[in-house]
Amino acid sequence: MIQIFIHLLVLLIFPPLLPGVVNKTKALFAGRTGAPFFQLYYDIFKLMKKGMVISSTTTWVFTVAPVITLSCVLIAGLIIPIGNAPSCIFFTGDFLVFTYLFGLARFFTTAAALDTGSAFEGMGSSREVTFASLIEPALFFAFIVLVKLTGSLNLSGMVKAGSAIQYHTGSIASLVMIILGLYILFLAENSRIPVDDPNTHLELTMIHEVMVLDHSGPLLGIIEYASAMKFFVIGSILINIVISIFSITGWINYIVFIAGMLILSFVVGVTESIMARLKMSRVPSLLISSILLCGSSFIILLR
Repeated sequence: MIQIFIHLLVLLIFPPLLPGVVNKTKALFAGRTGAPFFQLYYDIFKLMKKGMVISSTTTWVFTVAPVITLSCVLIAGLIIPIGNAPSCIFFTGDFLVFTYLFGLARFFTTAAALDTGSAFEGMGSSREVTFASLIEPALFFAFIVLVKLTGSLNLSGMVKAGSAIQYHTGSIASLVMIILGLYILFLAENSRIPVDDPNTHLELTMIHEVMVLDHSGPLLGIIEYASAMKFFVIGSILINIVISIFSITGWINYIVFIAGMLILSFVVGVTESIMARLKMSRVPSLLISSILLCGSSFIILLR
């Protein structure tokens, strides 16, 4: 019961801090002070107290979509474990539900953008689903490798692949390859540089931001919160795999997990500081490299 409480506490409260770490890191590289670490908390609370402007051309989809998106990400967060502790929800094949929860969230996000009748938001939706078709194969290949390494068919067991690497030939190389592949996937799913720039407003390069331009007030606050939670949930897969190598148990496990998430946010900030956003035509090549990394790691295990 205590583990479930800690899981919920971390899942609900911790995520908005992570974008703050990213932005603070980028400000450090640029020689600026930057916004406070807790800026996103302030922004979400401020948005929740504002009114909304809703176009008369929209339907119920536009209003309901942010809530469904947040609900999907929240359920996915209950499936993924925090460190070596078991998740709140786990069952055989839960990694499939985990994957399609994000697919459902993406469907409603793009549907809400199309519901506005804006060609601009339609352009962003088209880019989102096109890149998603290259992201999901990499994720499934990564999950197949984790199943092969651990013999488990639920995420709570699969992310402990680091503790099982000594039992498989070539497992270290496979694990490194899927970590690199998942990091690329992580950047793409969270609309980070070099795939997308969450701070840009240049029309021809926007992907995620263009789809939420018509949302305001509490709806925009829900979207910002869901984005931060998505950052946390997908990043948890990476951190869980890495810390499972050290077989840490007990209460220190939670501290190591939180430290790992903060380090991941710092690494994202460094990545965005030393790289420029790719040309739109180059993004598919990057995503295909993620598929190749995760797919090749599976082939290595079969040797």
